[in-house]
Amino acid sequence: MIVAVPKESYSGEKRVALIPSHIALLIRSGLEILVETGAGLPSGYADSAYESKGAKIIKNKKELFSAADILLFVRGDNPEDLEKMKKNTIFIGQLNPYDMEKQITILKKNGLTAFAMELIPRISRAQSMDVLSSMASIAGYKAGIMAADHLHKIFPMMMTAAGTVTPAKILIIGAGVAGLQAIATTHRLGALVTSYDIRPAVKEQVESLGAKFLELDLDTGDSEDKGGYAREMDDEFYKKQQEMLSDAIAASDVVITTASIPGKKSPILITSHMVERMQSGSVIIDLAAERGGNCEDTSPGETTVKNGVMIIGPYNLPSQVAYHASQLYSKNISSFLGLLIKEGEIDINEEDEIIKATLISREGEFLFGKEE
Repeated sequence: MIVAVPKESYSGEKRVALIPSHIALLIRSGLEILVETGAGLPSGYADSAYESKGAKIIKNKKELFSAADILLFVRGDNPEDLEKMKKNTIFIGQLNPYDMEKQITILKKNGLTAFAMELIPRISRAQSMDVLSSMASIAGYKAGIMAADHLHKIFPMMMTAAGTVTPAKILIIGAGVAGLQAIATTHRLGALVTSYDIRPAVKEQVESLGAKFLELDLDTGDSEDKGGYAREMDDEFYKKQQEMLSDAIAASDVVITTASIPGKKSPILITSHMVERMQSGSVIIDLAAERGGNCEDTSPGETTVKNGVMIIGPYNLPSQVAYHASQLYSKNISSFLGLLIKEGEIDINEEDEIIKATLISREGEFLFGKEE
């Protein structure tokens, strides 16, 4: 069974799906590992490091795709990659299954079997495979560092002979994995951190990291789904939420938003009017930018300034910390491979909850979103 790791094809993607230190275990489980020349270089992993662990370096992408039984990607939904795959190939990666209209025809034509890593269920047995959590943790950390870099104030309190500098005030909206890591990072840097989440159950986690939990008088009974993700609420709820958050946002030097709903447009939590109330020089980091953003004035993928407030809508923050993001992702995908491979052969056991949840295409039949 040949497992291949191509160089990522999306512009700006620096991560790699498999790092050298995870190769030996896969080889011991009966797999042969092929890696495209330079696949790991953008994230700091040289071809020689792969070879030293037993992988074979392939210069020609066409040859790599032709040889592979299983292809591993960080982002595997590029139609150009799918077209290169031989019939009956299995591929694994983050596939954006909510928006695969262009890819479905290719999946069917080539009889491809696909597993979407972002659909890993949040259960104890799947923690080592949970790509969304590992990448969100990286994004939350990077958002905190980015905020400190762009704010024209320092984060910690400083007592100097020239006077005392008061600490920056940070508001983090959304206390999921990314939000909690942003809390931890900005608190370590010395800021006064407050966090808000529609799920009251996360209050203890927020406070354990040294932040204050902002409580709003809202009915949040249906705010969390069975997978632990925030649920989409109605327009009336978001309108009330905006009104109640407005004062806290106006008083903050930095606001980091993380509220996203899988497959849905990000809810607007910060309106243009709320931005106008913020002090000039304040910063908004919108981690939900890829799905439209939590701020009404966010331009996805860009940095803009409105009334002196810098609004940053970053794409793919984990790629900016590619070395360690690849390390975590590689562990996720290696663990998933361990579930699929039995004695050197693929075993797609659809009775397994994890396999069933992530299998979006079986030999060309698109399964995602179909009723039982």
